[in-house]
Amino acid sequence: MTSTASSMDLRPGQAPHDQRPTWQQRLRRFGYAPAGDVPAGDARDRLVPPYNEPSPRLWQVLGVPPVLAGRLTRWSGWGGPLLVTLMAGLMRFWHLGSPRAVIFDETYYAKDAWALVHRGFEVNWDKNANDAVLQTHGHLAIPTDAAYVVHPPVGKYVIGLGELVFGFDPFGWRFMTALLGTLSVLLLCRIGRRMFRSTFLGCLAGALMAVDGLHFVMSRTSLLDGVLMFFVVAAFGCLVVDRDRSRARLAAALPVDADGRARPDADVADTLRLGWRPWRWGAGLMLGLAIGTKWNGLYILAAFCVLAVLWDVGARKVAGAHHPYLAALKHDTGITFLATVPVAIGVYLLSWLGWILSPADGTGGYFRNWAATDGRGGHFAFLPDWLRSLWHYEHEVYKFHVGLSTPHTYQSNPWSWLVLGRPVSYFYESPSPGADGCPADAGEKCAREVLAIGTPVLWWAGIAALLYVLWRWAFRRDWRAGAIACGIAAGYLPWFMYQERTIFLFYAVVFLPFLCLALAMLIGAIIGPPGSTDTRRLIGASTAGVLVLLIAWNFIYFWPLYTGTAIPIDDWRSRMWLDTWV
Repeated sequence: MTSTASSMDLRPGQAPHDQRPTWQQRLRRFGYAPAGDVPAGDARDRLVPPYNEPSPRLWQVLGVPPVLAGRLTRWSGWGGPLLVTLMAGLMRFWHLGSPRAVIFDETYYAKDAWALVHRGFEVNWDKNANDAVLQTHGHLAIPTDAAYVVHPPVGKYVIGLGELVFGFDPFGWRFMTALLGTLSVLLLCRIGRRMFRSTFLGCLAGALMAVDGLHFVMSRTSLLDGVLMFFVVAAFGCLVVDRDRSRARLAAALPVDADGRARPDADVADTLRLGWRPWRWGAGLMLGLAIGTKWNGLYILAAFCVLAVLWDVGARKVAGAHHPYLAALKHDTGITFLATVPVAIGVYLLSWLGWILSPADGTGGYFRNWAATDGRGGHFAFLPDWLRSLWHYEHEVYKFHVGLSTPHTYQSNPWSWLVLGRPVSYFYESPSPGADGCPADAGEKCAREVLAIGTPVLWWAGIAALLYVLWRWAFRRDWRAGAIACGIAAGYLPWFMYQERTIFLFYAVVFLPFLCLALAMLIGAIIGPPGSTDTRRLIGASTAGVLVLLIAWNFIYFWPLYTGTAIPIDDWRSRMWLDTWV
């Protein structure tokens, strides 16, 4: 009796333990949806949701006949993204060779790329080489003295392809970054379409990136970060396609009931093998190229591997697995590892082939002869000389990167990146009236600048979008929000470990595509979910339309600063919205 009485000794107004709200119920006020709230339905639709199609009412309002409407709907999956990509390409290739100068870090990568595609390793150039390149249109001898460089060769090989085809001049060394920047818009449109099951939202994500100033400037400059961004987006796209393909295979293997609906089945979900999954191997290839461009691709590799494993667990759980983690560990994790880590390492080593094949007698790449000179003997003497020399080179590069703290005028802390606290000026001139595009009636000198800064309205709205996807991931367990948050975190958070290092805002271009996906997702929520009332849709569409138009206007307003167009100095000052932008 004492025990029973004690268990019922409640304070006034307190409910029994089994009637008290759980933590999930307490979080409902913030939008949390417990697992039991997810409708059962057809398991195939939960594994591979169908694509949304435009409402027939839309075609009726536009006066489009039903037959033509059906064709437009079928073609829009590729037609819409291609139109957005065409717009992005026209902007990026317009006057690509202007300014006709070696701007910012092009002084390193343009010349390194030219040496790589001709000699297989980077060389030391004369201090006046930039002027000589421009004056001779690239027709000058390539030095033979090897140079110490601190970034892997893939991105420079990519830049060098453009130089081989179009010449050793500004258009040539910017061609490939412009091409990859344009193609990244196409990839994002298709990735967004597949994730959101909406051609409109996919095209919106791509269009947002097309009119972002940072992406635009990086696409028109031969720096490595734009190349890295392309490979990261391509790797993510491969994983998204693999997710759909593997879930479709799971769905096809599930038993069907008398009503024709697929039902979860533990035996299928726990035991089905999904094959070699070629798209996952494609992701490994892209991640290897990313790491071979800049080392921060390693963080992307780790994050994407975790993401892929969690997607496998989620798929088997939806298919009815009793032990989804164990099933994923047995049947999926091994192929995930093989398709990513060894492939990425192999691609990375292969990217150094030019350096490896260069002479080891002191006339080849930097440190190529280290194993035969300073590195003779030791515990690892059984390894090939080229491998030991490369390892030493990489170790020296690592020490350089972690110790880089030389002050720079345009360096910035990652805390300021999302608000665009300190952009980077790649190029600046002050032409006189009547010269270099400066209006003759300007009255005073003009400003001609290429400023690496994102479209401010897009980035500031992107902060709200980031908060939205974090909420959506935490409380609605939306895999799309989780994937977007993973991409942003992998490209952004590692820089907080190096706050004393000399780092720059333009590094943020790597996670920009995911920020655009987040903003497209937020705009979709503003417009309203399917089934919303006409009034709700009208208000939402109007609000979203105003936001998109503001972003487009903002890009147009800052266009002169993105393209190096000469404008009166007062017009330039009016665009310096923050003191830190000067």
